[in-house]
This record gives sequence, structure tokens and C-alpha cells, in this order.
Amino acid sequence: MSSSAAVDYFVVDVETANQARNSICQIGIACFAGGKMVDGWETLVNPHDEFLAFNVALHGIGPRTVAQAPSWNQVFPKVRSMLAGAAVASHTDFDRSALSGACLRAGIPVVPYSKWIDTCWLARCAWPHLPNHKLPTLARTFGIAYKAHDALEDARVAGEVLALSLQERRMTIHELLASPANHITAFPSTGSAC
Repeated sequence: MSSSAAVDYFVVDVETANQARNSICQIGIACFAGGKMVDGWETLVNPHDEFLAFNVALHGIGPRTVAQAPSWNQVFPKVRSMLAGAAVASHTDFDRSALSGACLRAGIPVVPYSKWIDTCWLARCAWPHLPNHKLPTLARTFGIAYKAHDALEDARVAGEVLALSLQERRMTIHELLASPANHITAFPSTGSAC
């Protein structure tokens, strides 16, 4: 697994068992350097919570799928080792608030990331003419093949969208992180990045 020193940014995506953002049942983290995914990590998580039929139909993960999976407390040290002090991104604020919610529920401190980037906000700025800025729409627009609602796949696509938006705006990741913009949230914060 790539260390944060060799990675420009990490992209996080989670799937949840129900509408509660703290019910993480899968997490994926994609590692990007030079605009390309160089590594990735994904695991199922047993949220010890109710699964709603809507969520199961969306991502295909149910109670039996996670019966032997680690709990958030067991997964968290790996997540923290990857994201602590790093630039982290996700497509909308959902994933950031889900991580915070899962940590709060487990009674553990949240991951102390450096800055959190909202890739949906960046896409809206880079391509305002698109009908919407959902990951499937962006993937179709830019010819990115992927399986939606798989945590690592969603993280990869969000990372590619971030790289493409930087190209569109003629910026480097370092220039983006240094900019005082609404799409970047410094740690700690409880406000929305959207």
C-alpha cells in the first residue's frame, strides 16, 4: 500500500447499510499520484446495523455478505494510517460525514486529514454545462468504464474526475490545495464542502 508521502491525494468512497451515514458496510480508498491511480484498498465492514432493501439493491451488500467482515473499530487503524495528514477527496460530502459518523458511533477520534476535496463541486465548476454531476454521468461523458456503487470503483472514478478537472482548470493538485475555495475543507470542520 502506498504511503501518503508518495501519493498526491487519496479518494474515499463508502457504501452504507441504511440511510444513517454511520452504517458503513464497505469502504474503498484509491491512491493517486501524477493524476493516475497507483494503488487501492477496499474492505467490507460489518456495521452491526439494519440493512434497508433499497441500499442492498443499490450495492448488493447485505447482512450475510458482511457477517464475517471486520467492524469499523477493526478497520479504522488501516483507514487512519492511510489518511492521517493527507489530502483526501470524495464525490460530495457524504463520505466525509460517513467516516466522521462511524468514528463518533464507535467512540474513536476522527481521521485527522489535512484537507478534504469535494470532487462533485470541482466537476460543477469545470463543466457547468453538464445535465448533472453524478459519477455515472461524468464517467459516461469522459468514457470512464466502471461498476457503480462499489466503494473502490467509485473512489477510482472520483479520483479520475479530480484529475480531469485539474486539467480542465489548468491547475496542479498543489495549487488547488493552496486555494481558499469552497470545495476544500481543512481539518477539523463540521461544515459541508458542497
